[in-house]
Amino acid sequence: MPSLALSELIGAAVIDNTGTHAGKVREVTLVPQENSSLVTGFVVKTRHGNRLVPVTSISLINGGLRIATSVADWGPFGGGEGMLLLERDLLDQQIIDVHGRKVVRVNDVDIHEERGNGHIVLKVGAVDVGPRGAIRRLLKGVVPAAALHLLLERIPPRMIPWEFVDLIEIDPARRVKLKISLDRLAKLHPADIADIVEDLAPAEREAIFETLDEEVAAETLEEIDPKLQVSILSSLDSDRAADIVEEMDPDAAADLLGDMHPDASQEILTEMEPAERAEVAGLMTFEEDTAAGRMTTDYMALGPSAKVEDAIEMLRNFEGGVESVSTIFVIGEREKLLGSVPLAKIVLAPPGTPLMMLSTGHMTTVHPGADEKKVAELFDKYNLLTLPVIDDEGVLTGVITADDVINMLRAKL
Repeated sequence: MPSLALSELIGAAVIDNTGTHAGKVREVTLVPQENSSLVTGFVVKTRHGNRLVPVTSISLINGGLRIATSVADWGPFGGGEGMLLLERDLLDQQIIDVHGRKVVRVNDVDIHEERGNGHIVLKVGAVDVGPRGAIRRLLKGVVPAAALHLLLERIPPRMIPWEFVDLIEIDPARRVKLKISLDRLAKLHPADIADIVEDLAPAEREAIFETLDEEVAAETLEEIDPKLQVSILSSLDSDRAADIVEEMDPDAAADLLGDMHPDASQEILTEMEPAERAEVAGLMTFEEDTAAGRMTTDYMALGPSAKVEDAIEMLRNFEGGVESVSTIFVIGEREKLLGSVPLAKIVLAPPGTPLMMLSTGHMTTVHPGADEKKVAELFDKYNLLTLPVIDDEGVLTGVITADDVINMLRAKL
């Protein structure tokens, strides 16, 4: 079907039924509440002010609009309440490109022309987020139309189909923010969602975190710059923030709440479930640049009589992060650390094998008060995936995972 670019329509001459030049196209309208893609009319700038011309009055679109009625029949444009104005509300707005995993700018809008019930039907087909739309707008009126058309044919299109685009609320300034459907966004890796979120305006970040599943939101929040984490969490209602924090790794949650204003973090802690609240609040008492400040209490541990099948059952039911499943710890009386068993040994061992028989001979540990440099040195020297933190009594108080060390080192770059 034939297609038109929005930038080609804006400024196009409008001829009425008498053959008189009546004005120029100022806007193209759409009413999303009624039909999310159907163009309903044109705002035409005339000598008598702005007039609204319905699409059903158009008889021809070819180098300009030909209208089957006269200017006197065109009603005044009342400001566009409830309407989406394509140039004002779409062009240069940001949109999430889930395939490119980034935020891009709308450079033009592709409009499809059809015939229906004896008159022209126009529908928004896609938004142009590539250089073709930007060059079309930049060179319009500067380069002859024929030459510009030849140039644009050499530039591959980069479109996002309109069916993949959702509109979110229109703010008081009548600017419409765009996004890809959140169900598509939620299927991305949390690190990719984080990259996208970091490029959005604050209100759009909040809209995404209000809608994402709590688990996805938590994983995404952990991938975001710490300063931005605070801003996002502070923008949410305390109950929604608490739901997300509960799904975060306890050490990451403690770091985040520790960076917030005490009143705000206390509000969130109050809304959390008692067990999660106690776990995170306990971690918040440690200095962040120590081993205890970097550890998580989200780990797997069994008693000295546990066997391989007990470990497998624990793995099946473990709800913590994947980085914590590489090792199962063996603890004795008063939770003193007795040994550690790599996941690989558990997988290869026959049923009935006691975990203590699989425990590694040498066990590297660190004191809660050790500094970050010491932690990094131990991970590097022994090629560790996990590092248990034990106190003066030998009690396992937490575990530092490799991803914690990577994040720690990245923060110092």
